[in-house]
Amino acid sequence: MLMRKLIAGAKLAAFLVLCAGVIIVQGAFVLVYKGPASYVIPRLWHNAVRIVFGIKYRVEGTPYTGGRTLYMCNHMSYLDVEVIGSVLKASFVAKAEAENWPLFGLLCKLQQTAFISRERVDAARETAALKSMLDEGKSLILFPEGTSTDGREVLPFKSSLFSLAYLGENKDIYVQPMTIVMETVDGHEIKTQDDRDLYAWHINMTTELPEHLWRFAQSSGATLVLKFHSPIKASDINDRKKLAKLCFEAVSNGLGNTQNITKAA
Repeated sequence: MLMRKLIAGAKLAAFLVLCAGVIIVQGAFVLVYKGPASYVIPRLWHNAVRIVFGIKYRVEGTPYTGGRTLYMCNHMSYLDVEVIGSVLKASFVAKAEAENWPLFGLLCKLQQTAFISRERVDAARETAALKSMLDEGKSLILFPEGTSTDGREVLPFKSSLFSLAYLGENKDIYVQPMTIVMETVDGHEIKTQDDRDLYAWHINMTTELPEHLWRFAQSSGATLVLKFHSPIKASDINDRKKLAKLCFEAVSNGLGNTQNITKAA
């Protein structure tokens, strides 16, 4: 137990060093440039953090990179970001509360994360900001469940997020559903709820983020599978609810829990 805590302390120290480095370098970079190359440093950082904490992954399918894309993924943990960010050059869309998280909020901003709230009064401003990012040629990563789960099932997708695919003149936007699956934790297959909760930080937990990260750091890590499903040209569907349903079914089927599929919201 003592050895695990010592190793965890070393991991967190390395994490803080990486954070300091990316804040200085990426912070200066995005002050003058926010184009495609601005994702290079965050991608290297995500890979480095993932390696420090022992998070491995394998990819099934092919990420669509032929143009502006909305990647729609299920969500289990803040650690998902390290896996997805290691693979995709795109900006995350996160809930507004994340902007004020200590350290993590700043790191999100350096990734050029777009923050959205559930307040209707903010809807027009946030929609305009997201449209601007798409107009600049950026792709976006969204978690349409609106929360995180323990990875057993996929919650109904919020179809309102899919309206982004039909903003203004954005007729060539693709939507690609993807499923992130927890395969192993701490060197073994998932057998218990505690196994799941070691990686997942989800809606049914009361554990604070720092405490959860400390516990995860004491483990040997996790293995994830990132499954990319067939991309869909949004204009071929032209209905956000139907598009949400197609993506929801693809992501749910990728998880393997088809018995838990319900309708998209």
